[in-house]
Amino acid sequence: MSDRPEMFEAVDEVWMDGEFVDFEDANVHLLTHALHYGTGVFEGVRCYETGEGPAIFRWEEHLDRFYNSAEVYDIEIPFEKQELTEATEELIRREGFESCYIRPIAFYGYGPLGLNPGKSPVQVGLAVWPWGAYLGEEALEDGVDVAVSSWRKYASSQIPTNAKTTGTYVNSVLASLEAKENGYTEAIVLNKEGNVAEGPGENIFLVRDGEIYTTGLAESILDGITRRTAIELAEERGYTVHDDATISRGELYTADELFFTGTAAEVTPIRSVDDNEIGTGTKGPVTDELQTAFFDLVESGEREEWFRYVYSND
Repeated sequence: MSDRPEMFEAVDEVWMDGEFVDFEDANVHLLTHALHYGTGVFEGVRCYETGEGPAIFRWEEHLDRFYNSAEVYDIEIPFEKQELTEATEELIRREGFESCYIRPIAFYGYGPLGLNPGKSPVQVGLAVWPWGAYLGEEALEDGVDVAVSSWRKYASSQIPTNAKTTGTYVNSVLASLEAKENGYTEAIVLNKEGNVAEGPGENIFLVRDGEIYTTGLAESILDGITRRTAIELAEERGYTVHDDATISRGELYTADELFFTGTAAEVTPIRSVDDNEIGTGTKGPVTDELQTAFFDLVESGEREEWFRYVYSND
């Protein structure tokens, strides 16, 4: 078709600033403020194929976080939430996807350069594309080998950690590149105190003696929506969940189980950290139960309050 990356080969259109445009015409100016200074916010959302058709998982929570992230940076999104919702649903219908990844983004566009965006216009875009398991299909069953990064996660006193900001993901890029260059699938990032924060694009969970621990919001993490889902699913199954935990690096090595959660990563087991085998080196029983519960949920769409059905308005 073209020299596009394979993941985008099936995409015909995107939505930009209120209009549907051809994929090849989705361009921005060289002097776009966000390109120079990272002044944009974004979301990652999944639409799953269910028995009732394609359904967007926890869309309202993602949309709320998108607008909240924008507010932190004084980015006034010039569209109502309902407009973005309708545009997203229409884009999925136009592309004919039964399941896909959804990327809303808002950023300061072409205007006067300088650190203060001033009168730079706010641009908004939406794209959807097919995207399988982020860390690989085999990772969902076999787990991933990870390394603790030499790069630290920034603190909320430096940059807001409760916002998904384009520029701040350079921190994640560095950690991910370092891990891959050293032969690992993914990284774990520590916070400035040296405690566990999260993965470059995932939250982390630890299982010890049948109880579940996940790093709290004060540990410089993003409040992940899949993280919230995993906590709820675990508590419903009778597990004690410590969702405000402080986890030291050493605790990773002695954990019974570890797993990542995230919109892209979904629920992915971790089989080793810094070449230290976790548990038996395979997907543990708690991870397996929660992973199964998660995929049963998103493939069935059984909780209507967590799904927005793309064809529900037809």
